[in-house]
Amino acid sequence: MTGEAEPVGRITGIGGVFFTSPDPKALTAWYRDVLGLKVEAWGGVMLRADAPGHPPVVTVNVFETGAGYLAPSKREFMLNFAVDDLGTFVARLKAKGVAVLKEEDGGAYGKFAWIVDPDGTKIELWEPKR
Repeated sequence: MTGEAEPVGRITGIGGVFFTSPDPKALTAWYRDVLGLKVEAWGGVMLRADAPGHPPVVTVNVFETGAGYLAPSKREFMLNFAVDDLGTFVARLKAKGVAVLKEEDGGAYGKFAWIVDPDGTKIELWEPKR
């Protein structure tokens, strides 16, 4: 690092994730009731980037169409949520009838599990390595 200040006019982070659903109210209720996300009065969810245990970065990665990483979803995006204890979170999901597609230890990156929401969007759950 040269000690020079970053130039102005640059991206500083992810400000939100926005997508459509055939039934936004039902999908929002699923995210609230199943994943435990706090839905605000205006209808969306706000996740604090500075929450204790939150990873210090947000990953943006583009895959080639048809690469298969987002399968079985037919959507063109996947959501990744960081969790503090993947085992406990997955057990809670299973108790609510959510099918877990796969779980794996990602070594230096932490632990991962994958599920699909009611609209067919693949969700990656990630417990970062501490």
